[in-house]
Amino acid sequence: MGSAIKMRTDYSAAELRRLAKSSKDSKQSRRLLSLAAVLDGMSREDAARGGGMDRQTLRDWVHRFNDAGPDGLEDAWNGGPEPRLSVSQKAELARIVETGLDRAVDGVVRWRRIDLQRLIKERFGVDYHERYVGTLLKQLGFSHISARPLHPGQDGEIVEAYKKNFPRTLSAHLADLPKGKPVEIWFQDEARIGQKNGIVRQWARRGTRPRQPADQRYKSAYLFGAICPARGIAAGLALPFADTEAMQLHLDEISRHVARRAHAVLLLDRAGWHTTAKLKVLKNITLIFLPPRAPELNPVENVWQYLRQNWLSNRVFEGYDAIIDAACGAWRELIERPNTITSIGMREWAHVGQSN
Repeated sequence: MGSAIKMRTDYSAAELRRLAKSSKDSKQSRRLLSLAAVLDGMSREDAARGGGMDRQTLRDWVHRFNDAGPDGLEDAWNGGPEPRLSVSQKAELARIVETGLDRAVDGVVRWRRIDLQRLIKERFGVDYHERYVGTLLKQLGFSHISARPLHPGQDGEIVEAYKKNFPRTLSAHLADLPKGKPVEIWFQDEARIGQKNGIVRQWARRGTRPRQPADQRYKSAYLFGAICPARGIAAGLALPFADTEAMQLHLDEISRHVARRAHAVLLLDRAGWHTTAKLKVLKNITLIFLPPRAPELNPVENVWQYLRQNWLSNRVFEGYDAIIDAACGAWRELIERPNTITSIGMREWAHVGQSN
């Protein structure tokens, strides 16, 4: 290490301390105080230690101070290397990812990092490492997430029109109700719970492949469920079949959960046991059917996913009674969580008002 270099003398120790006190940069303040200590006669080793650095680092800051004064004690960031993709190229890449791919053209069914690495190289002439492609996607606002199912026969325009026109639909169905009568929005659906059960993801050590029991038997039951997201309540029944008789029992159960003097609008799909004229719809319930092939409009579909992920999957049921016990247990867990029911079930397009 060379000998100590002389410091410029146009700043006194007191002036450096005053600058350190007024600086908003804590690192610059520490460096100013270390140099002030040197001007006061402290050894450079002790002054460096007091500033949280070694003596060689202090020597480097003395050079910066001599050349540029107090401003030289700020960290100088050069901004790093120039991005290899321009702003317009990044925007184009984002559009490609968001639009999706054409299997016939791109040869795959989903974008992987290695596919985008090849595309970036071919289209923009930039050869990124595959891992950096993931980093780049995150910078562009993308996450690696599971897609929601889409019925291949769904008409998206019909679904959007249904949501847009729902306030008008609701008013038409409730035209005969007394003015000012409270209205509750409910959703209803059924799920099969059985021995041929599902397996969901779990945390495990990287590189391992954990095992979960998987039954190949076929005994099952049906969980009929309905939720009122605004009130955070639910009405459910575990039954052996999904048919008109079971649906009638569930309608009766829902009716008992509707608030006193209120009227329930029950949104449900067009299953045969929902639309049959044999159903006796009670006076405090009005049925409104969802458009065909649009399960994503029904939040009870998300309730089933929540129940399976938390209480029903990764299990083996010994028989029908065990299936019923598990289904009822999961439903009881749900009704103990009104905030969860509200969080899962609220739909802005449906909850346009709770009274007519």
